[in-house]
Amino acid sequence: MRSASPALLAHLNALRSGDARTLVANLYTFTLHTGTILTYTDADVPITWNSCTYLAESALVGGLKFKCTAGLEVDQQEITIAARETDTVGGVPFLQALRNGAFDGCAIQRELAFLTAWNAVPIGTVLLFKGRIGTIDRIGRTMAEITVNSDLVILDIEMPRNVYSPSCVHVLYDSGCGLAKNAFGANGSVEAGSTTSVINWASASAAYKQGTITFTSGINNGVSGTIKDASSSALTLVAPLLNVPATSDTFTAYQGCDHTRETCQAKFDNLPNFRGFPYIPPPQYSF
Repeated sequence: MRSASPALLAHLNALRSGDARTLVANLYTFTLHTGTILTYTDADVPITWNSCTYLAESALVGGLKFKCTAGLEVDQQEITIAARETDTVGGVPFLQALRNGAFDGCAIQRELAFLTAWNAVPIGTVLLFKGRIGTIDRIGRTMAEITVNSDLVILDIEMPRNVYSPSCVHVLYDSGCGLAKNAFGANGSVEAGSTTSVINWASASAAYKQGTITFTSGINNGVSGTIKDASSSALTLVAPLLNVPATSDTFTAYQGCDHTRETCQAKFDNLPNFRGFPYIPPPQYSF
């Protein structure tokens, strides 16, 4: 059962009586973890809906089907996305941005739009699928195959979610931690001699160890990585980037945390929100 606006219901009823005609088009919306929204359609012309323009001559999405079952089964599907070099995300070709990780955690939805003419605003839409990208199975020069999961995949989180442990169970900068991420971030630019694994930066410090870095320009625009180590002149990443950043490419680096009581108190002065249990005895002494 899918909800529809009164105007769309009236239009569909008119179709049944033969008093109206309709055109349909699929609308695809990608919401990246950075907040960027990408919209595409399989129609031959762009379609404007909810203040968004769904591009027609751009990336093509196929294979995302509507499925209705009883119970709480996660709807897992394989889709294909075809794109050209001229189809870009933040200046980076679509498939390259996909390979770089810009779509990690991306939310995706498919709507079916009903129109009376291709140059008209849709009468309404019906939501057919809403979920998020799971795994990228294959990427070629012109096409990618991706597995997507419905939002029910969130229910796969193991319970109980919180367990007793010496280290803090909060994720750094989440609502439980309470720290503002932007307050512990700094903007920088890549300096000469950087590689896919080491980003040279004169403002680096040990405070960024176990933190994250997000590129905001260049070939790695939108790509995020985890910082394994940090010195006074460079950031070393846990996993190398797929592309070597160019000198002067910009990024934002965020400080990290080892989730210990000492770090929470000395580095962040956030001890009231520390949720670890460092004084619990080991299992062999707790009976």
